[in-house]
Amino acid sequence: MSRYSAWSVFKNGLTGQKGWERAWRDPEPKSEYDIVIVGAGLHGLATAYYLSKNHGLKNIAVVEKGWLGGGNGGRNTTIVRSNYMMPGNREFYEHSLTLWEELSHELNYNVMFSQRSHVSLLHSPAARDATARRYNTMRLTGSDGELWSLEKLKNTIPHLNYDNARFPIIGAAVQPRAGTARHDAVAWGYARAADSHGVDILQNCEVTGVTRQGSQVSAIETSRGTIKAKKIGFAVAGNTSRLWSMADLGHLPIESHKLQAFVSEPLKPLLDHVVVFGVGGAHFYISQSDKGGMVFGGDLDWYKSYAQRGNLPIVQDVAECATSIMPCLGRVRMLRHWSGVMDMSMDGSPFICKTPIDNLYLNAGWNYGGFKASPASGWYFADLIANDRPDPVIENMHLQRFEQGIIIDERGAGPDPKLHG
Repeated sequence: MSRYSAWSVFKNGLTGQKGWERAWRDPEPKSEYDIVIVGAGLHGLATAYYLSKNHGLKNIAVVEKGWLGGGNGGRNTTIVRSNYMMPGNREFYEHSLTLWEELSHELNYNVMFSQRSHVSLLHSPAARDATARRYNTMRLTGSDGELWSLEKLKNTIPHLNYDNARFPIIGAAVQPRAGTARHDAVAWGYARAADSHGVDILQNCEVTGVTRQGSQVSAIETSRGTIKAKKIGFAVAGNTSRLWSMADLGHLPIESHKLQAFVSEPLKPLLDHVVVFGVGGAHFYISQSDKGGMVFGGDLDWYKSYAQRGNLPIVQDVAECATSIMPCLGRVRMLRHWSGVMDMSMDGSPFICKTPIDNLYLNAGWNYGGFKASPASGWYFADLIANDRPDPVIENMHLQRFEQGIIIDERGAGPDPKLHG
């Protein structure tokens, strides 16, 4: 694989763009691999890349039922942050943000990571006090965080609703190193880098069955034939329960819900930050893309679904949140909206762990926050598969934590089990 550079861009610009190589291969499936990762989203592709790069492993495949990045990887709102406090979460997300900061150089592919700050609006003294505790913990553990006064917030982002807001703004908590990245570019970058290490990326290869022999999985049945594997990793987000059932593993503490996202028509530069608020039952986040569209979203749909399309009640809810905090958006037209399928765990925290089957590994339960976790998720999942034991950072991200009463979630924001049908 040739390296991208300013010179290659200039050269191909002079030669009609005819000198570019294919970014990744489209191979036929082999009959057997040492490791198969199911799911060519960001987590699956990152896992395959780090298995090869960090651990020197070969004969790896990533199987995907549709096209690369066609699931949640291409259906999110692109926010990257590490403003977590709880042990385990703190180290995990800070490592992920550190990887993000060098990812374009690491992959030799511009993932368009923009550290434009993550601004969480504060609406009460109690919220400010609780947030101060979190952000002081971040600063004490080597991360960055700031508390902005109302005056500084007004000077920095003057067009928020400071005068007539239903929930008055009193300041903000800010992580300057946070920001956004281009989700498609991240998928393409990891795919290209994994392919350069010999990983087979098998698109349009849907898993239709899992073959077990005793305490191990011997093969997966796919729409492109049977594929044997020594180790298998699931990284399929909202479809985790489906594959779990194929492996005859019973119930899994995950519900699948839709999370919708929206983008407006392009505007002139308006917002150079990620702005978030959550108060009074509302939840909202917004940023502006490089194309000028306002990218925003809110709460998930509270009924279980595998759909990837939106619906009007959430459109109304999110539009009301947008205009309540930025009234200047009232006449802006929405260009499109879509949804990803969220794998909501019962405590709002993920799983990176071994399963009851010896050679089957699980990466799931990312709830609202899978995108920002992609690099660290791939890093630690690869380490687990390669070494057959969890790194200390993820040692509590296992299925048994519910039996043991281990709490690792920041605010208990799972899907409120059994309340959604």
